[in-house]
Amino acid sequence: MSSVIISGDTSGAVTLAAPAVAGTNTLTLQAGTATNSMNTLATAVASTSGTSIDFTSIPSWVKRITVMSQGVSTSGTSLMQLQLVTGSGAETTGYVGYAIQQVSNSSGLQSYTAGFGFGNGTAALASSARNGVCVLTLLTGNTWAFQGQWADVSGNAVIVQAAGTKSLSAVLTGVRITTVNGTDTFDAGTVNILYEG
Repeated sequence: MSSVIISGDTSGAVTLAAPAVAGTNTLTLQAGTATNSMNTLATAVASTSGTSIDFTSIPSWVKRITVMSQGVSTSGTSLMQLQLVTGSGAETTGYVGYAIQQVSNSSGLQSYTAGFGFGNGTAALASSARNGVCVLTLLTGNTWAFQGQWADVSGNAVIVQAAGTKSLSAVLTGVRITTVNGTDTFDAGTVNILYEG
């Protein structure tokens, strides 16, 4: 079979129904302008300058966002964090989350309220670089749940696990990766996101 094109209206939904064999099998596609609006990989961004890395214009139908980092580091000792963005900008309060960081044979717990954290203060070094993945999942309304794991790939024996939630004041439109102090600059690595409906 060659490709199938179904032209729909500018609103509503297009529904494809499979032949009924044992019950009803229905797949409903959401509206979207991307090649595959259900699973979209953004363009990777080099995290080599600036005080924040922003991914914007995330569609309102998105329910899951995966943030991936490779070799991300900053110029200073401030911890990295991820903030959620609405039409009013990045929200900087109301996060409920913790990160635990295992350093060699010791560990430490760090709470976060201004974003979701990438570690704690025991290895917040300019020489560290994070490789890993974090996932944001829509819980209900405008409330998002967060979980993440990172490893330090710069020679420090560090692994980080983090989790939390955040209730937004409006619909999520983007994510921002920055530092707690907001002034340290990124100097290495790559970041990208994958979003799904």
